Amino acid sequence: MKAEGRVFKYGDNVDTDVIIPARYLNSSDPAELALHCMEDIDADFIHQVKKGDIIVAEKNFGCGSSREHAPIAIKAAGVSCVIAETFARIFYRNAINIGLPIIECPEASKGIEAGDEVEVDFDSGIITNKTKGTQFKGQAFPEFMQKIIKAEGLINYINQQ
Repeated sequence: MKAEGRVFKYGDNVDTDVIIPARYLNSSDPAELALHCMEDIDADFIHQVKKGDIIVAEKNFGCGSSREHAPIAIKAAGVSCVIAETFARIFYRNAINIGLPIIECPEASKGIEAGDEVEVDFDSGIITNKTKGTQFKGQAFPEFMQKIIKAEGLINYINQQ
């Protein structure tokens, strides 16, 4: 499995309230949530993001409220992967549960800039910055996590078994 796209870059402590502002939590429709993804930190994000694009952030991405709406909004906006130095643990779990690939890699977080074209190989954990010609070694996904992501989430995976 691979992800490939253009990078949107954010800093430390991007919390769930800026990923999907609380004023939109009255909806659980992924398409509706996607319309407001990142709007409080990057008003242009939803107008510029294309299917396959990648978010790169620094430390503690997804901190704050433990809402599943945050990874759902990111995935529904078309983002194929989130790379960060570290993730808030509950966000990490929620992302895997809904089938959003995320990968921790401090070196990639520091070596990738907004607008770079990046490819992520989930089997090996290799992150390639095609713009700069650099590679980073992130944590490869264990096979069972790849199956959950391929099934588009834990519920679908369980239903397929």
